[in-house]
Parts: sequence; structure tokens; C-alpha cells
Amino acid sequence: MDDGSLTATRGTDRLTAPVTLSSRRPVRILTVTDAWHPQVNGVVRTIEATHRELQRAGHECDAITPREFATVACPGYGEIRLSLLPYRKVARRIEDWEPDAIHIATEGPLGQAARRYCVRHAVPFTTAYHTRFPQYLRAMFGIQERWVYRFLRWFHTPAWRVLTPTAEVERELAAWGIRHVARWTRGVDLDVFRPRGEPSPLVEGLAHPRFLYVGRVSVEKNIEAFLKLDLPGSKIVAGVGPALELLGRRFPDVRFVGVLEREELAQLYSSVDAFVFPSLTDTFGLVMLEALACGTPVAAFPVQGPIDVVGGSDAAALDTELRRAALRALRIDRARCRAWAERFSWQAATEQFLAQQRSVRADAPDTALARPG
Repeated sequence: MDDGSLTATRGTDRLTAPVTLSSRRPVRILTVTDAWHPQVNGVVRTIEATHRELQRAGHECDAITPREFATVACPGYGEIRLSLLPYRKVARRIEDWEPDAIHIATEGPLGQAARRYCVRHAVPFTTAYHTRFPQYLRAMFGIQERWVYRFLRWFHTPAWRVLTPTAEVERELAAWGIRHVARWTRGVDLDVFRPRGEPSPLVEGLAHPRFLYVGRVSVEKNIEAFLKLDLPGSKIVAGVGPALELLGRRFPDVRFVGVLEREELAQLYSSVDAFVFPSLTDTFGLVMLEALACGTPVAAFPVQGPIDVVGGSDAAALDTELRRAALRALRIDRARCRAWAERFSWQAATEQFLAQQRSVRADAPDTALARPG
């Protein structure tokens, strides 16, 4: 895992001293995100966890989210709200709050408005690549990937850093001409996600072995590959999304439990025998770390995401045959799963994030985030 000491500048890699969360002066960081509650996904969890760690260390954080704007539902995905004509309000928020650093987390209307402001006023900023939109839009709507990568190249090129969770994502973006990337890995809250002794009431009456999926219930997550498996015992799905109603009708024997609070989710992870991650398009897969932290082994395809998170570990079974992986996962020692998850902490991930924000400021010392004159 990258420890945050290597940061990439425009066209040059350079080494800097590691930055701890509490070192040097406090920083005011503004995050702009189109992904926010009521969505429950890796983007939202990453922003919340990062802000929580930064604030614990004395830094100031704020977020511009769709809750501040008039919105419409995203076509084909009603849970995602798209902000309408946000530029003036985004610009005013940036100027009023006067952040030391701006991080644009998503490529939607709010992200585009913040990008426009920063480019117009020569303000340095970072972006993040959380979602493999080219693969997602191909799966959902048949849109050609090269068109989406063209948009992503346009969006991310002005950023001083494009923060990516794994080396594989970095290689993927570089292949499409997005090269000024830097590592920002992910973590797991080891205090919340831990083995629980009391079984979840959500699994009452379900036969062992119990197999669980957690995440968006949508086409790009490839959930049907899991639900169609001929497995002993029971299957459980936690989450919501546009495919929920259809899958509920097609698989009446599966227990769908909706969206859960973190404590409820940790108890559910602890109450199942294996966590099945069928996605072929995720950049990382935070839910795998949550399951492992609760002592639950992971079964997945050997693709980007699972390979980066659990590849080479003894806490997961990766196989091109998902059924075979799920059955192999049942034989994994649960103590090994927890031990692997303990390698990932939000404090370490947030130190990487903070180091990138500070290095951007160091590279552009003459650029002020004051109100334009």
C-alpha cells in the first residue's frame, strides 16, 4: 500500500516527507460532490470518513452537495439527484468559505461547476476517480467507452492531481491520456466494523451457509451473477437501486433487507458465512473491507477492485467461476479476514489525502483562494 510519501507533480514524480494529520497548521478543505445522502455508496462513505478524520485532527471541512440545490432525478437511477444550474451558487460558496484547498469528488453538475470556477480563476484543485463511468454507462445504456473517456480526460486534465485508489486505476486512466495521478487509498472503520457475537435479526430463520451482497442494486454491479448461483443455504442482499424491484420478483427466495445503518450492517456482516462481490467494474470496493473487518471472507471475480483489495491475501477466494469462489470462501478462517482488514485504516488513507492537498498548495504558492477582484 502507498504510504502517501510519493506525490506526483505535473509531469514529474517527487518525494516529500510523510505528512501526519496533526502536523503543521490546520487546513480548510472544501469538497464538492454530486454523490450525497440519501445515496449510500463508496463515494459518500469515503467523503464522510475523510472529513471525520480531518476534523478529529483539527482541520476544517465543508462540502457542497445536491442538498443545497434544486435537483432532478438521474435518468435510470432515481436515487442520484442532478443539481440544476448550480454555477453561481457554487462560486459564491467557494468565495464565502475561502478554503485552502478544493477537492472535486465527482464529475456531475456540481463537479463541473466547481471545475469551471477553478479554471476561470486559476485556482488549483484536486479531483478523484471513484466510479468507472465508461463501464457503467456501457452496461446501463450501451454508450461507447471511448466517448466517456473523452469527457473524463476533458474534466480531469486541469486538476493538479487526480486521486485514484489503486495502481490499476492509475494505469487505466494513463492509457486514456489522464496522467497527473496520485494515490489515495481507502480504509475501513475498524471500531464499527468488527466481529459481533449477537446475530442480526435480519438473518432469522435463514439456513446456513449464508451468502451476502451489500451495495447498489443496479445492472453495473452484476448482482444477477450472484443471485443465479446454485448455492446451498441462503442469499441476502442489502442495498437499494434501480434493479431492486425486478430482482425481487425474479428471485423471491432471496432476502432483500434494504439500506442499513452502519451498526446494523456490521451485525449483518458478522452473521453471514461469506460475502459475495460480483462486480466487474468497481475501482475499489469498500464493502469488501467492511466484510473482512467483521471476520467475513470474500468471494469475487479476479478483476480490478478485488485484486487490488484482497489479491494475494488468505482472506478471500478469487475465481473466474463465482460459485467456486463462494464455496471456497466458506473454508477461510475468519480471524485471517479481520487481520487483513486491519492493514487498512481511514487515518492512513486521510493522511494521503491531506498530503496531496498540501503538495498542491506548495506547487502553486502564488494562487490565492480569495474573492476575485
